[in-house]
Amino acid sequence: MPENLRLVAWLVLRRGGDAPLRAVNEAADHFELDARDRGLLRHLVGVEVRRRGTLRAILLRLAHRPPKTDLAAHLRLGLAQLFFLDRVPDHAAVSETVRAVTDTLGQAKGRTANAVLRSAIALRRDGASDDPRQDLPDCQYHLAEPIFRDPEQHPLLWAEDALSMPSALVGRWSRRWGQEEAFRLSRLALAETPLSLRLGTELRAPDTPLPEELAILKPRPTAHPSVLLLPASASEALFASGAFAAGQVSIQGETALRAAELMGAAPGERLLDLCAAPGGKTAVLAEAGAQVLALDRSPARLAPLLQNMARLGLTERVTAIAGDGTASLSASGAPPFDGVLVDAPCTNSGVLAQRPGARWRFGPKSEADLNAIQDRLLSEAAAIVRPGGRLVYSTCSLEPAENAQRVRAFLEAHPTWTLAEEFGVRPGLPASGGSADSATAPAADGGYGARLVRA
Repeated sequence: MPENLRLVAWLVLRRGGDAPLRAVNEAADHFELDARDRGLLRHLVGVEVRRRGTLRAILLRLAHRPPKTDLAAHLRLGLAQLFFLDRVPDHAAVSETVRAVTDTLGQAKGRTANAVLRSAIALRRDGASDDPRQDLPDCQYHLAEPIFRDPEQHPLLWAEDALSMPSALVGRWSRRWGQEEAFRLSRLALAETPLSLRLGTELRAPDTPLPEELAILKPRPTAHPSVLLLPASASEALFASGAFAAGQVSIQGETALRAAELMGAAPGERLLDLCAAPGGKTAVLAEAGAQVLALDRSPARLAPLLQNMARLGLTERVTAIAGDGTASLSASGAPPFDGVLVDAPCTNSGVLAQRPGARWRFGPKSEADLNAIQDRLLSEAAAIVRPGGRLVYSTCSLEPAENAQRVRAFLEAHPTWTLAEEFGVRPGLPASGGSADSATAPAADGGYGARLVRA
């Protein structure tokens, strides 16, 4: 195991590609990190990804010239500790980052890192600032001088600096909902969200108390009677609990649960979950008594899905196979299904607090590529639903081009299908659409769901 956790974090950023947080657990297992170091690694990488725009702006001010990629990643990790991780002493943040730079890039780069990080300490001031060019949202410090772009003259670029949200995404939200709402969504994506805990059937019974090991974690109720919120810091205790091991609870947000509930699964039905991993929606369908075929293109992702079904006692109701949902499913010769759930790949713009790396992948080309996949999934799913059956389409995106526009395009091309119900949720706001009794309190995650019915 390496002595320097900052070096592990740097390796995660280098090797994690577009989703470095996914690589955290792999690195923690590989280096046999204990629970404390796992938590620090997850937090450090998470802060770097969430605050990357801000860290880039600070680094641009401190460095004489923009550092190359490998050094820049080291320096952003060091800056993340100095500005946003109050449990890491300054001397440890500087010395350990410099040691990681020296070990990987040589002594000259180590001296550069030392100078940059010591200059960063001098750039900090306690408290907030009235000048938005100096203020660091949700931080105990502000900057000693204005280094962010002016929000009056360049609001989108200011948001990229101060709120660490790509200007293209902020601009799109501003045009759709107004600048204030775009900034609100960006601020929400800066922080770790609470854990959404879905109660199993046993704990949903009236007057059933929570097990003491869950009650001491101080869960908060939500608008959905089956979902509670736990502090993000409670994750280790939750996963180590007997209640989790016994399948009494699962991790699932209100919006994802609501999308699965759109299916209205019934005992004995044959249902297909077309993009099933990690299996949260599969479990909802199976708990209702349906027989579920869980399909996912990644065999590696099906293993934890099956483990989760075993934990929940649903193995007998779920069959998992690897396969491409955009392939010709009707050619398989299987009898049609009562319903198909398409939880489509998307930009993840409704869950940027949970998947912070997704913001840095956003762009017109990536969205266009996703739209083509979404259309193909809908078309293939429709071909294997029986007459009178239903198709549920869901995403964790806020973008109409991935949500209602895809459904409308599908309906135009498939006149035997009709829209029965849809809803959309933005983080921190009530749900829109759906029936009169389906409105929710502010949700932590955003997304979309629609139920379509075949004639």
